[in-house]
Amino acid sequence: MKSVLALALWLAFSCSLFAAPPQQSSTSGASRKKTTGATTSTSGKLDRLEQAIEAQQQQIQQLRQELQSRDQTVQQLQQRLDQSQSTATQAASKADAAASQAIQQQEAVTELKTDVNDLKQNSTSTALSLQETQKSVQSANESPIALHFKGITITPGGFLAAETVYRNRSLASDINTPFNSVNLPGASQSHLSEFFASGRQSRVSMLAEGKLKSAKLTGYVEGDFLSAGVTSNNNESNSYTFRQRQAWGQASVNRWNFTGGQMWSLVTETKKGLDNRSEALPMTIDAQYTAGFSWARQYGFRVTKDFGDKVWVGFSVENPQTLLTTHGNPTGTTASATPPPGSVPGTAPTPNSTNFLLGAAGTSGGLYNPSATYSFNYTPDVIAKVAFEPGFGHYEVFGLVSNFRDRIFPCGAISQTTTCSAVTGASAVGAYNNTATGAGVGANARVSAFNKHVDFGLHFLGGNGVARYGTTTLPDATVRADGVLQLLRSYQALGTLEWHSPKLDIYLNGGGEYVGRGWTLTSSGKPVGYASPLFANNSCFSEPVSTVGTPGQFPVSTTGFVPGSLGSKCTGDTRNIIEGTFGFWYKIYNGPKGRIQLGPQYSYVVRNTWHGVGGEPHGVENMAFTSFRYYLP
Repeated sequence: MKSVLALALWLAFSCSLFAAPPQQSSTSGASRKKTTGATTSTSGKLDRLEQAIEAQQQQIQQLRQELQSRDQTVQQLQQRLDQSQSTATQAASKADAAASQAIQQQEAVTELKTDVNDLKQNSTSTALSLQETQKSVQSANESPIALHFKGITITPGGFLAAETVYRNRSLASDINTPFNSVNLPGASQSHLSEFFASGRQSRVSMLAEGKLKSAKLTGYVEGDFLSAGVTSNNNESNSYTFRQRQAWGQASVNRWNFTGGQMWSLVTETKKGLDNRSEALPMTIDAQYTAGFSWARQYGFRVTKDFGDKVWVGFSVENPQTLLTTHGNPTGTTASATPPPGSVPGTAPTPNSTNFLLGAAGTSGGLYNPSATYSFNYTPDVIAKVAFEPGFGHYEVFGLVSNFRDRIFPCGAISQTTTCSAVTGASAVGAYNNTATGAGVGANARVSAFNKHVDFGLHFLGGNGVARYGTTTLPDATVRADGVLQLLRSYQALGTLEWHSPKLDIYLNGGGEYVGRGWTLTSSGKPVGYASPLFANNSCFSEPVSTVGTPGQFPVSTTGFVPGSLGSKCTGDTRNIIEGTFGFWYKIYNGPKGRIQLGPQYSYVVRNTWHGVGGEPHGVENMAFTSFRYYLP
């Protein structure tokens, strides 16, 4: 760059020397005269020119030196610039590296902050969890919900009850109502009211659960005090005996349940599938529940299968029993003849009647109650049920089969007939067994609405020989004149409406049970069996004189104190029993320490009888219950 500048200066100066061309003279003389002067002038000019050139050269030299100095300076500056650029580049690289490192450090700091926050949250959660665990441990130590023993979880349960009942017509019964004994108009007890206070429905239960690798084992036992021993009374000590309600064991494997022991019958409606301990029991205080409710608590072996919490199938075999009511037949528990009902002791059996054996009292060496009667059934009752839960309610369909048997003695009550011609007096000659098969079908439906605040339920059971599964204990069978069992047609129906809230439960039940007629005539035209229109009902409307001693015996004095019997002229076989019930439960406290609740119940019961000679009497009962209970948590 410096060389180019010097060359340009030199060219400019050279051009200035040759820019003016020499002038030509018109005459040669003039030319020669002027030559000397011109030469002298030119020589001076050349000298001055040389001096000027030297001066310019010196200037050029100075300029070159200055240019060289500037070049050096520029080079130095360029070097410094290059160094600065290199330094700047290095600095930029370091800055980039520092920025990258700073970003990494910022990310690390952010991650560290996140870790610290997570650690704080985890520490807080751990502290809270530890506090909850400590509270749970402390609470469990103070009031454990369950006990743990050798890998088994034991959960106690039950409640303590203080209850009362008032009836406007006395039934001489505690908290449980004998519906089929509701007084007819002529009974002395229908003119007397009764009040009982009782704690006998207080209940104790225990649930034991253990888990194996592929199975769950469950055991459950439950009892209360609604039974009476030989010495039980309410005169002073009220020492009523503890009774078995439930006692069963269960194994659950791959949605199969195998249960054996005393439990609620498979006939009983459940709220969830076919699960034990989910029975849909009426909310009544009355321990006999409500008319129309089908149930039993008895031995059973049950197998159920769950198909995806939508469909359940169950099958059970259960302990059988026969409820029998018959009139006009000579009956007995031995092969000997028995006087017909209402006859004076010592009279002969009615001719042309058949003695039969259905049940017998327990012997002194047995474990049956010697004052009760047991039927001799030869097969268990068989029950099958299917339950559905499609997403809106719970539905069940079931059927049951029950076999009945008695033993007939054709010569048991005949002194002399063609068949028994070789027999003198009553004899067991020609005795044989008679059997009958009963069956019934039923259905249950339960629907919840308004966010499960309202439950509506319907129940039905009908068939032959199935009445004992109803709460009113109407008869299953009667006996014809020839001793053959005749099963009675019966129906049971119940509707329930329940309203639930955290503090209050309200219930309304309406139901009834019906049993049909079953009767025949003997060869002499005497009616035999159940609910014959030829049976006498004349004395059902008139109160008899009170007697001393056993009701039905001839009074030993005219001033008795035992209610008199309506006598043989008041058969009064029940046709149906209808009940309406209303009540509520109020929860005073419901929390980790258990539940305290109280409630009243009102029931109106009507017992209608079959028409007979003299009319068809009916009994009416009004009952008011109260209950105060504490439930274990």
